[in-house]
Amino acid sequence: MKKYSKSQFKPKALEVMREVEQTGESVIITDNGKPTLELKVYRSSGMDPLDRLRGSVVAFQRPTESAGDNLWEVIE
Repeated sequence: MKKYSKSQFKPKALEVMREVEQTGESVIITDNGKPTLELKVYRSSGMDPLDRLRGSVVAFQRPTESAGDNLWEVIE
């Protein structure tokens, strides 16, 4: 995986982006020697966000009860 400092990346940003698109290999951009950004090819999951959440609820207790009824006692 290639690494570029921000100052190295800036003048050849388009060239680096084309390279990432063509090779599919990610590039790390650093700031003062520390990894700051990762530039990589976007890949859509193709899955609807609601489909991704479907089946993720572990327990569904008292679905019609308000979640904040007991908070009013604290305010009074």
